This record gives sequence, C-alpha cells and structure tokens, in this order.
Amino acid sequence: MENIALIESFSEFKDDKLIDRVTLMAILEDVFRNALKKKYGSDDNFDIIINPDKGDMEIWRNRVVVEDGEVEDPNSEISLSEARRIEPDFEVGEDVSEEVKLIQLGRRAILALRQNLISKIHEHDNTNLYKQFKDLIGDIYTAEVHHVRPKAVILMDDEGNEIVLPKEKQIPNDYFKKGDNVRGVIESVELKGNKPQIIMSRTAPEFLEKLFEQEIPEVFDGLITIKKVVRIPGEKAKVAVDSYDDRIDPVGACVGMKGSRIHGIVRELGNENIDVINYTTNAQLYITRALSPAKVSTVKINEEAKTAEVFLKIEEVSKAIGRGGNNIKLASLLTGYEIDVIREGVAQEEDDVELREFSDEIEAWVIEEFEKIGLDTARSVLNQDVADLVRRTDLEEETILDVINILKEELEG
Repeated sequence: MENIALIESFSEFKDDKLIDRVTLMAILEDVFRNALKKKYGSDDNFDIIINPDKGDMEIWRNRVVVEDGEVEDPNSEISLSEARRIEPDFEVGEDVSEEVKLIQLGRRAILALRQNLISKIHEHDNTNLYKQFKDLIGDIYTAEVHHVRPKAVILMDDEGNEIVLPKEKQIPNDYFKKGDNVRGVIESVELKGNKPQIIMSRTAPEFLEKLFEQEIPEVFDGLITIKKVVRIPGEKAKVAVDSYDDRIDPVGACVGMKGSRIHGIVRELGNENIDVINYTTNAQLYITRALSPAKVSTVKINEEAKTAEVFLKIEEVSKAIGRGGNNIKLASLLTGYEIDVIREGVAQEEDDVELREFSDEIEAWVIEEFEKIGLDTARSVLNQDVADLVRRTDLEEETILDVINILKEELEG
C-alpha cells in the first residue's frame, strides 16, 4: 500500500470521529513511530512528516556515512559505497536522508498500523467521553430508549453515546418503551476496561432538585435556595426551601397557583407526592413543619442524642406517621432528628403492654401495620373501633379480630 493511499484510509477516521487535525497528526505519528521501533529497533533517527488534510505523509531515515566495513549500527550508519549509490558525491561523516516507503515495513506491519490506529482513536474517544460526562455528574440529561432489558434500560443520546438506567435507579412505576425520551441525572461514570459506562438515575434526590431548577425560575435564578431534598421514589418527597428576600414566599413560588408549577415535576416523577416546606434554623419549628400535614402540639428535643419527642392529638398521629410510615421517615431524614410520636393526653395504663411484646403470637408485619397509624400498645388497639381499623390499615377484619382476642386474653385474663 502506498503512503498516500494509507493516509487517505486513515483520514476517514477524522471525518467519522470528528477528531481535530492536531490530535489526528499526533495519533498518526505515535502509531508510525511504534511501527518503526519494531522494524528498526529505534525511531530516534526518523523524521515523520504528516499532512492528513492533503492525504500525504513522508518518512525520512537519517544516517551518518562511515567507511566501508565500519558500520556498527545499520539503522543509524550507512557505508560510503551504499551512500554513493544514493548520491555519488557523499563523503564520510556526512548525513544521509533517505525516504522510507511504507511498503518497506511489510504487509503485516501495515495491517498492524491500521489496527493500532483504530485502537488509539477509540482510546482517545473514550478518554474524551469520560471527561465529558464526568463534568455532567449531577446534571439532568435526556436520552432516547434504545433497548429495554430486565435489569436496565439502555439509552442513546443524540451523539450515539450509550447511557445505562439500571432498574434500581428507576422510579417503581416507570414504564419505558423503545423511542421514549427519558430524563434523569448523570449519577456516575465508571471505566469498564477502557470504555466508560455512564449511569443515569431517576431516584436520586439530585434529580428532584434539578427539576426544581428547570421548572421554577426563582430557583434557577438563585432567589430561592433548596436546602435539602429527601425522597422515597415514586411515593413521597420533602423539599426544604429558603429565600434571602423577605418579599418572596419560597413555598408559594415553588408550588404555584393551585399547584400549577409543581404539577409537571410530580407528573415526571410518577405522581410522587411532594411536600415543600420553609426551611428554618429553629429545630422545633423545622420538625413541626417537616411533619406536615399533621398539626403538632409540642416538640421536645434532645440535642445530644439528636432525638425529638413530638406530641400530637390522637387524630393527628396517623397524618404524622403517614402511609407506610413514609411521612415520619422523611421528616427524620430532612431534619436529622430521630422522631418519636407521642399521643397527647393518653397516658399508658399500668397494665398496658407494648405490641412488640406479642411478637411470638402476632406476626411482625401485622404489628407494623398498627404502628404505622400510631398504635403501639395493646390498650391503644383495644380502644379503637374494628371498622375504623380496617379502614386505616391494610389488614383484613379477620386478622384484626384475631389480634384483639390475643390482646384481650392477655389483659383481661
């Protein structure tokens, strides 16, 4: 293969991969120098001139003329008689530059050249891709569904880059089909061998934070600050917001008239219920707000243990705890305090027993169902109406009656 033909074939990569001229020249020179080292043992005395735009290349080998029979290194020295076959007036000690045609390297070396070039260009692409997406970690990104697999959705962006959305990074009720556009945050970029693997997440708190930035101008402009975001993806989230401008109501601005501003975010997250609350450095007030929609009577804080006892009227307990315990769990995560709910005005009777004491007779998940609505003792369950318990828990009437019989037997004998 002639030099020009080889360079033309190499130049195809420049168009396909959008590599700049300087980078392509550096890669080409590196590839050719490796080939020369293999053939001649060293590339120190070679000049390589490449012009990929014109599609030409020259390799010149530089040697010093020595007396016949005194050549010690054939790569850097040339005998006088051989030099004079190139030009008859060469003398000992002069430098001879001789062009090396690629064909002289051998067919196998030329094939290896091409393979080496492909490898170097892929390496260059992967390095650039890794750097590009490293800078995008935590940012919202949109890509199209290319393939749906059991453990992940494979996405492609406009530049043909593959992005992985693992099952555990999807919102539970997400459903995607080929061709759908998907939004999420770039969570991480990992090198798998030499190839970067780009991971997207729709469950990360940062995704909700970035959606607020996109959808609410005051957040984007910095007039409203998002202090903290906690989520149970697809179920519920709490967002603490603050503003340094007293004229701005941060909660009102985020929610919008009749929820108009937050509606698009809720829809994007599969109808995730989002509570937006005013941030404050007053821990008692912050905990009170975090437990919304429940109305809290009193909060007692133990700063050292980072715990808080929250007193509520009996009818507010289930609101504070929330479905599946989600509300109190998120309030604890948001405020950084472990929150204990105490029913106001209900003193534990001397003969009362905690439900957990019945774990041998009552299954743990049944006890948890009662605890979710603030009933954690035998008397607190027995004081409730059976029909009301059926409505407020996920328990069958038969199960509730069985529990009541067990509790009555213990307390009433």
